[in-house]
Amino acid sequence: MLKRKALLVLATICLATVFLFGCASDGQQSKQNVTLKFADAGWDSNKFHNAVAMFIVQNGMAYKVEEMSGTSTLVHQALKNNEVDIHMEEWTDNLTMYKDDVAQGAVLELSLNYGDNAQGLYVPRYVIEGDEKRNIKPLAPGLKTVEDLKKYKDVFADPEAKGKGRIYGAIPGWEVDTILYNKFMRYGFDKDFAYFRPGSDAALAAVFSTAYEKGEPIVGYYWEPAWLTGKYDLVKLQDTPYNKETFKAGIGDFPAVPVTIAVSKKLPEKAPDVVEFLKKYKTSSALTAQALAYMADNKASYEATAKWFLKNNEALWTTWVTAEQAEKVKKALN
Repeated sequence: MLKRKALLVLATICLATVFLFGCASDGQQSKQNVTLKFADAGWDSNKFHNAVAMFIVQNGMAYKVEEMSGTSTLVHQALKNNEVDIHMEEWTDNLTMYKDDVAQGAVLELSLNYGDNAQGLYVPRYVIEGDEKRNIKPLAPGLKTVEDLKKYKDVFADPEAKGKGRIYGAIPGWEVDTILYNKFMRYGFDKDFAYFRPGSDAALAAVFSTAYEKGEPIVGYYWEPAWLTGKYDLVKLQDTPYNKETFKAGIGDFPAVPVTIAVSKKLPEKAPDVVEFLKKYKTSSALTAQALAYMADNKASYEATAKWFLKNNEALWTTWVTAEQAEKVKKALN
């Protein structure tokens, strides 16, 4: 009788062990069969944050990952249709439907990736303060605001318009170009300045970079985060406070835009551990710009830049994940 009970207990333990290990194996197998799709809206910071999150999700949580490319409107719609799982950079104010979609539960907002971005008219700091190391004297020591530019048209002389200064505007076709040109006219710059439109964002970056490396004065439109603002010490000129009613007419400063992480409404069921990770994911415009500057300086890929970021910001990203997940990510990095 005792022998039969012992055998029964042993059999029960064996069955339980097989069941537990079988479930774990099946769970691991099913997780490996899940492919999580990240939205790629086309710009560098989006691709960078995708690379960081994808590396963590793939190596720390054992999911397969891939990207789906499209315009910001298209990938947002794909998120609503559950064709995309994760969007690491929803520029919320630039999508008219975003707030309604979140309110209605069509997409889920998990966290604020960063909200300290900026755009406007920038000058190199040495134009205002000089740079002793480069033997550059301050050319516009009283320059603080957009309006102050009127005092310094000779500093920013236009090589093609005699007697006028040059302000580099935004890219033709961008909505901000219309707003900035409205500002140019509303503030009366047309009397003393020429508004010059570069043909592309690469052309705008090139003219800023060339001027900076030569220590020459330049003023023009730019935005943060970007590799240029991460690499060079640029100062954004102050403007009157942002006013929603007058902004498109060109009056007032550009607002900071909350850049959030949003996911499909099915992701909590599909990958709950990824949802918990993304709820804690938070960076800044400065950190993003530094990473983009590293990528530009080293001609690095997005994945290589993500690895550099993770290696140099361990104290930050380890707060986003569990200890076990962190160890797996560290192992993959090494």
